Amino acid sequence: MNARMVLVRNAPRRISTMIESQAFRWLTIVATYCLIVGSWIAAWNSRGEVHVIPVGSQTDVREASQPQPVTPAPQAAAPRLLPRMSAASLMLPGITSTASHDILLCQTLAPSTSLGASAPAPQGAAMAGGPGNGMGRRSCSEDARLLEWGAFAQGEYVARPRLPHVAEYRIRVDDQLQMLFRLTREETAAPYRLNVGDEIKIESFTDPELNRSLLIQPDGTITLRLLGQVHATGRTIVQLRDALEEQYTKYYKVPSITVTPLKVNTQLDDLRNTVDRRAGIGGQLVDVRVTPEGSIALPAIGNVHAQGLSLSELQTEINERYHERIEGIEVMPVLTQRAPRYIYVLGEVKTPGRFEMVGPTTILQAIALAGSWNVGANMSQVVVFRRGDDWQLMASMVNLTGALRGKQLCAPGEIWLADSDVVIVPKGRILEMDDFINLVFTRGLYGIMPVQTTVTFQKLSSL
Repeated sequence: MNARMVLVRNAPRRISTMIESQAFRWLTIVATYCLIVGSWIAAWNSRGEVHVIPVGSQTDVREASQPQPVTPAPQAAAPRLLPRMSAASLMLPGITSTASHDILLCQTLAPSTSLGASAPAPQGAAMAGGPGNGMGRRSCSEDARLLEWGAFAQGEYVARPRLPHVAEYRIRVDDQLQMLFRLTREETAAPYRLNVGDEIKIESFTDPELNRSLLIQPDGTITLRLLGQVHATGRTIVQLRDALEEQYTKYYKVPSITVTPLKVNTQLDDLRNTVDRRAGIGGQLVDVRVTPEGSIALPAIGNVHAQGLSLSELQTEINERYHERIEGIEVMPVLTQRAPRYIYVLGEVKTPGRFEMVGPTTILQAIALAGSWNVGANMSQVVVFRRGDDWQLMASMVNLTGALRGKQLCAPGEIWLADSDVVIVPKGRILEMDDFINLVFTRGLYGIMPVQTTVTFQKLSSL
């Protein structure tokens, strides 16, 4: 009887101890679920937006990250990028500037207003309901239904002919070029001037003892009887003959000097020998690579700046430089290999790392290269870092949730990436809370002060 009375007295104390030991754990679980629900609501309200955070902008980062309404573009035909933003107007997030507004990186532009009257209309532009066609305003998904899919044949696996990637390719660092040398064999406007290494024949009808074949020496002179050293380089055949006639009049009344060129244009021969590959792969050519300073090195003319020039502009520059020194040669540059272009994807993806861009690449394609996103990734706040032409930092935040869930077919966040872009897929609220609990409790407090709790349930009838 006394033992049963003791159990009855201790029952409330046991129940109170069990409740207190579980209170903190239940409180943590409830707080976690509240954060999860709040993150879902925030992600749902902010879907479909694109934010650009200017570097050095005086706008608060919290204000820049808040969802802003996207202004619909006039009667869209095909998603096109807006004109390139000046890198000087873009600065680091969080530091303020007077211009505090979001910049849309992608929106649909009508061909009549954005491309000009002479520009060709994009594929499918005539299929959409546009101004003045008697049809109401259509969304991107409705326009897609109007495409003539039969024209694509068996999936058109060979791809349809598209517009060029760029209007005109500009040479960049690490591009590999092949310079093809060709003899023009065209008549020159100016008379030929003798150079070092040319061979000439001096004859005199008055005194055959003066006749001899001579090679112009490295100092530009030739050696003649009675006259000694005579300068010859830089003179035409007529000028050299007149000079010899005048000097020989000291010894002959009528010298009757004749100058005959035997071997000329030796500089051109030297250049051809330098680039001659007929014993190997054939042709007269030389392979060059654009150095980090943006130049290439060619025989006889040295360094030539190439970065930022088109192939036609580089060809004009090289030929002008050669014509100043050597006549009768023409050079044609050929792009044999482009410099590698890389993008970097990190964060909540399967295989983060560096990937080479072999063609135009969008942000979704970059995530696909990284093995897709992980479960729990925050796809509504994907960040893209880019460096401008002046190496200034530009940062963009895009929302891909609508496209991934099939609720936004023409997602404005599906932007084109550039060389050296960094794509960051951040963690969602659940993963952030999981990391917090793991670091603070599992590896923190519980690691220092391990707590073990045992809960025992007894029947009230046994108490």
